[in-house]
Amino acid sequence: MKPNVLLQYILPHRFLSRIVYHATRWEWAPWKNFLIGQIVRRYDVDMSQAAQPDPLAYQHFNAFFTRKLKPDARRADPDPQAILCPADGRISQSGRIRDGRIFQAKGQEYTAAELLGDEASAEAFRNGSFVTIYLSPRDYHRVHMPLDGRLQGTTHVPGRIFSVAPFAVEAIPRLFARNERLVCRFDGEHGPFVSVMVGAILVSSVATVWDGLTIPPYAADIRRVDCSGRGVALERFAEMARFNMGSTVILLLPEGYEIDALEPQQVVQMGQRLGHWAGAKT
Repeated sequence: MKPNVLLQYILPHRFLSRIVYHATRWEWAPWKNFLIGQIVRRYDVDMSQAAQPDPLAYQHFNAFFTRKLKPDARRADPDPQAILCPADGRISQSGRIRDGRIFQAKGQEYTAAELLGDEASAEAFRNGSFVTIYLSPRDYHRVHMPLDGRLQGTTHVPGRIFSVAPFAVEAIPRLFARNERLVCRFDGEHGPFVSVMVGAILVSSVATVWDGLTIPPYAADIRRVDCSGRGVALERFAEMARFNMGSTVILLLPEGYEIDALEPQQVVQMGQRLGHWAGAKT
């Protein structure tokens, strides 16, 4: 086992993530400016698209990391039947879900039931489609709606907080089904779909537009919240959640949706087309 993979198993994930959570909210100017400057230079972050283009004007590092974009920085594909990319990043994998199994990387796969923490909910996606998008530190870290949807509920699934960088995805079995994650279940025009916010080492913090900060606290057991009576309806392209630092978002779609030919490591932007509704099979 390679040293960088071995470290993923022995590091105290949650302890480190708690430290980083507070460190990235420290408002002391020399500290937050140092962190922001490191990321901007190391990852060549394009600040020209940000609503606030001055990286040192942000209150703390996390405010910079979850920065808004200018209103015209991204546009939604005009086809109302198109699946929109929910985030800026790179395609990890995409394609068909085959008898409930989702491809992770060469030699690695996991089940939709494991990912969702619910066998019954996973049945709708047994032969559907998926798209896995990796967000790097240079990317825009707000996640948007791929389709119009009414929120049905959320499931906070406890787990590890392995890195979701490509080296870890290729080496750690069932990684996305093992990491702490928030499953957001929606009902759309053509059936249910889910957007799964997967945590990662040092960055396992998720906030939604309907409940605010959701992770942390970390879960000891699966926590399910029924949201069907709250009337939370979000339009495609609308913001739904954000990663307080980066990670991975996974879309699961039912049969009838077709994913375009997307290549692993392909750069994608929020709002671009990922596929479309092709119609239910008869």
